[in-house]
Amino acid sequence: MAMTQPTLLAVSDSSAEGAAGGRDRLRILLDLVRPHRRTLTLGLVLGLAGTGLSLATPMVTKWVLDSLGTGESLARPVAWLLALFVVGTVVGYVQWVVMGTLAERIVLDARESLVRRYLRATVAAVTGRPSGELVTRVTSDTVLLREATSSSLVGLVNGVVALLGTLVLMGVLDRVLLGTTIGAIVVVGAVMAVLLPGIGAAEKASQEALGRLGGTLEGSLRAVRTVKSSRAESRQGVTVLTAAREARDHAVRAVRTTALAWTVSWGGIQLAIIVILGLGAWRVGQGELAVSSLVAFLLYAFNIVGPITELTQAMTQLQSGIAAAARISEVAAMDVEPDAPTAPDGAGGPLGDVDDVPVLELQDVTAAYGPGLPPAVRDLSISVPRRGHTALVGPSGAGKTTVFSLLLRFLEPQEGQILLDGRPYAAWSHAEVRSRFAYVEQETPVVPGTIRDNLLFSNPDASAEEVSDALAAVRLDDAFDALTDGLDTRLSETSVSGGQRQRIALARALLCRPQVMLLDEATAQVDGLTEAAVHDAIRVLASTGAVVTVAHRLSTVVDADTILVLDGGRVRARGTHAELLASDALYRDLVEALRIADAPAGLDAG
Repeated sequence: MAMTQPTLLAVSDSSAEGAAGGRDRLRILLDLVRPHRRTLTLGLVLGLAGTGLSLATPMVTKWVLDSLGTGESLARPVAWLLALFVVGTVVGYVQWVVMGTLAERIVLDARESLVRRYLRATVAAVTGRPSGELVTRVTSDTVLLREATSSSLVGLVNGVVALLGTLVLMGVLDRVLLGTTIGAIVVVGAVMAVLLPGIGAAEKASQEALGRLGGTLEGSLRAVRTVKSSRAESRQGVTVLTAAREARDHAVRAVRTTALAWTVSWGGIQLAIIVILGLGAWRVGQGELAVSSLVAFLLYAFNIVGPITELTQAMTQLQSGIAAAARISEVAAMDVEPDAPTAPDGAGGPLGDVDDVPVLELQDVTAAYGPGLPPAVRDLSISVPRRGHTALVGPSGAGKTTVFSLLLRFLEPQEGQILLDGRPYAAWSHAEVRSRFAYVEQETPVVPGTIRDNLLFSNPDASAEEVSDALAAVRLDDAFDALTDGLDTRLSETSVSGGQRQRIALARALLCRPQVMLLDEATAQVDGLTEAAVHDAIRVLASTGAVVTVAHRLSTVVDADTILVLDGGRVRARGTHAELLASDALYRDLVEALRIADAPAGLDAG
């Protein structure tokens, strides 16, 4: 059957905001099932067939017992019993496979929706949540949907049909015993109605605690060097284990509530069977009920445990699934980046490379990282020429990295506008803007996969010769030759230093062949020789395109064509290294703090 795009995250904002309501959360589960309704219908038909076969078995057993009393041949009733057994076994196997496959498809659909939403979300929306919690929603929360969206829905229908069918056939055999059975079911149902909401609340709290545990542990492992160097293993262990104990406490509450529900349903039915056996034996003694009818009724009484158990299990799974759906549906509230430009095509200026138009312009831009937060940059105006090296320097918090976030549309201006090739950013899609850039971020993370995967991440079509040239440019041309698999070695299976990781990121950016290269602390973790190689690469790139660098190490930028000194989110001064040394006190202080020479020749010593 063709796979249909999952609709988990297509719910409206009002549905997401009202996720606390069971109706809205149940609608989310049904949205997951809708693309697979044909398979679900097949599973339901198979389940009803199995239910019909199980309902027929006690009546055929009564036929066998009646045949013993009349002297009739047992061949036919026994053959029917065998046929019911064989067909029921086959139907049960097929249904198990169908429903199991359906469950895994639904889980995959949910995971696809979540992953696609994460990757389309704004940077602020993703980084504003613990990454471990986001991972937990894709892994453990979606597993809870497996049974809730497949077997539990079929189980509800099957359970209701089996229960009603069993009660009807019980009434055919003996109405007095039927009344006793119904009374027991009503009592059990009333208790379950009280317990089920508690199961849902306990499961939701358990899942939220598990998400917090994942976020705490992930953050601790990410900062393991800081933890160890601070001799904080014990203290951090207490923090993580506190979250683990909280998850355990919520899980235990969920287990206790679920166990109570199961015990009540199972115990209530068992007690009812004992009462039915005693009352039925008395009625047989009074001559009001045949022994074969009592045996058949008892078989139905034992079998009724199945429908009630199925209903209890289905409702429990639904409560767990609804709790998971409530957490997963919160992802729908994450802001996503638009796929298309927000302004008409061609609006605001020329299109394409025009030599007399700066490649980038920030015009009176004010931006903050969230509502109510102070602006990170205010009334910022910057012009980046189509060729050359532009450097951004300044103290921490001056707004340098914020400029990169604005250029890459990780952050949107609150006031002012940004122009690319003379056209406002609103006239470009996010993908079109980013296709013009290569970006090396300060922390230089590597992506999962091999060294080659990381190098080709921004340009998968780069040739082997281009890869070799890029590695040579950052002095990594022979760094991985000693590895058994060379560039095909997985980064998780080898030790890559911080400097090598940064140079891999630089080589990746070089392979991108960008119109604008953005380097955020590109030489923060490299040695002097490699730094000189990076500077050579910057010079080559600046001769044909635009290079914008951010650095606290001024040795990286002293030979830039233009240096912009940022302070308090504004451009304080601009000029060459020599001009700024002569005219700007803050720039002189930065230079003096780093003890670099006034002349660009000092670069080679750095």
